[in-house]
Amino acid sequence: MVEEGILPRNALDELIAAREIARDEEILKTTLYGHLTLEQLTPEQSASMLGAAERQLQRAQSQVDDAKRFIAEGVRPFTSLTPYLEELDRVRKAHDAAQGRARLFEALASMAAAEQELEARMDEAAWESRSLAERFEGDGVLQPAQIRYLETAFEREFNRPLPVSARGETMLHRSLGFDHRGRVDVGLHPDSREGSWLKRHLELLKVPYLAFRGALPGVSTGAHIHMGPPSNRIRRSD
Repeated sequence: MVEEGILPRNALDELIAAREIARDEEILKTTLYGHLTLEQLTPEQSASMLGAAERQLQRAQSQVDDAKRFIAEGVRPFTSLTPYLEELDRVRKAHDAAQGRARLFEALASMAAAEQELEARMDEAAWESRSLAERFEGDGVLQPAQIRYLETAFEREFNRPLPVSARGETMLHRSLGFDHRGRVDVGLHPDSREGSWLKRHLELLKVPYLAFRGALPGVSTGAHIHMGPPSNRIRRSD
């Protein structure tokens, strides 16, 4: 095997580039195309996914620009551009998908931050006046059958799926010290038509909930409805 230190400069650059391409493909294979759910994603993995997709897009665009330059110089035929355009289209779609998933993760992070903030401000007037959030005690539990009913009824009412952001435990909640098992976060503003519908049905089912209006204006925008009892702090034994 030839050592990198004695390779010609061009060959060494190509080897490094090939390794970077393979690394980014592996990152996306795990974080975007694999079986990793949003609940299993970590902040570091989300950032890596976005970075890999961005680098892929930049490389593909650079190849298209180079091909166009060669064509303009008469070095290559116009048809040589086709595979580069096809690759650019492929990685652009992957980039769009990565951005979409990263936005969902950012929304999840914002919701988790809102729950953190609520815990820190439980005794403040903002809680009492419901400017921060409102709470319904219900019977203290959220059952899987109730979740299924709410999802079916919501889709029938609004012709779209219930926008669940976090179902049960997530790596993000756990990293923040919260036990989110048996809870579901829904990306609806509690004062919207859909949010009001969900709160009303939760109350009819006696399902506990926390309805967040966005926490601190300008600081946290985690408006959502947390179905189930408040998340507990994780004990060391957990």
